[in-house]
Amino acid sequence: MESAIPKHLQCPRSRQPNKPADYEPPYPAWTARLPEALTQITMAYLGVQCPTGKEGAALATVAALVHQLGLKDAAAFHDIAHYTDEAGYPTWMVMAYWPSVEAFQRWQSQPEVANWWNAPARSTEGLGHFREVFTPHVTHFETLFSNDRFEGAAHMASGRSDEIREHGYWGGMRDRLPSSQTDAMASPANAHISELPSPAKGRVKLQGHDNIALIRSGQEWTETTGKERDQYLKDIEPTLRAGMDFLRDKGSSIGCYFNRFVQLVDVQGKPVEKSFGMSLWHTLEHMEAWSESHITHVNIFGKFMKMVSDLGGPNLKLRLYHEVTVLQASEQSYEYVNCHPHTGLLNTLAPAAKL
Repeated sequence: MESAIPKHLQCPRSRQPNKPADYEPPYPAWTARLPEALTQITMAYLGVQCPTGKEGAALATVAALVHQLGLKDAAAFHDIAHYTDEAGYPTWMVMAYWPSVEAFQRWQSQPEVANWWNAPARSTEGLGHFREVFTPHVTHFETLFSNDRFEGAAHMASGRSDEIREHGYWGGMRDRLPSSQTDAMASPANAHISELPSPAKGRVKLQGHDNIALIRSGQEWTETTGKERDQYLKDIEPTLRAGMDFLRDKGSSIGCYFNRFVQLVDVQGKPVEKSFGMSLWHTLEHMEAWSESHITHVNIFGKFMKMVSDLGGPNLKLRLYHEVTVLQASEQSYEYVNCHPHTGLLNTLAPAAKL
């Protein structure tokens, strides 16, 4: 048993954790260990939004994005997902990761990438595009896995921890963040999303505020069989989807800027048995409040714990994970091209009323 916070990021505490040092969690979990030399990572969510009937063009654009990710200063890892957004638009999203900000900046600045993104055609071809880029320091980033199969940023890890202590209780997510040793990560007074000068017609750039929290929380059911598979697909997944739909449609009432519940797909667009929720929150505290006490998450947690009780935790083939980061304003970049006004953070602008 060890701490989720790696030794080289441990420091004298001015803030105490939510459980004592001798706490023993009720089941095992692990975290990804990033290389010590890695201090800041880049996570880019690259979206392609289309009206019905434009799916072929959207998939061709996804293929172009995947090609670009393999160019010089290539992403260390990427995967592809599909979802239908709050306005009913089919949307594809490519999630890409780099082990530094500099590598990402070199990648996006090379002519083949930059010329494509900045081309006037992006605003006129009938598709919507977005780039949401996050560059957290590792002090403000944590992962949690129920197994040994990495997802997302963990593909850049040098290994996996031993079983960790900080999980299985409310507040564990915060305690796994190295920054929590000294930082409350509270939102500044009057925090808000602001619009930046537009680089061109049909393009919108936004600026976030300090201590916005981002989560990617996923599951894989590829290896489930029998009662476990039936219980996940018929009981847990619909409850999970209801919670994700609540955050998508009404999350602003509890501090969630936006939420997407997506299913991963292969390069041909065929679904695979993995999904995740990706959401952006005013603060980590808002995210914690939903997970601890809101009925939609209480229902999700209850269904999962029933599965654990029925089938036994160590026997489950369902794989769970998440990655969480708390971001400073300078570590966020949002650009939307020809997207409808409820896309991502666009929904925070004055004209974007409730659907």
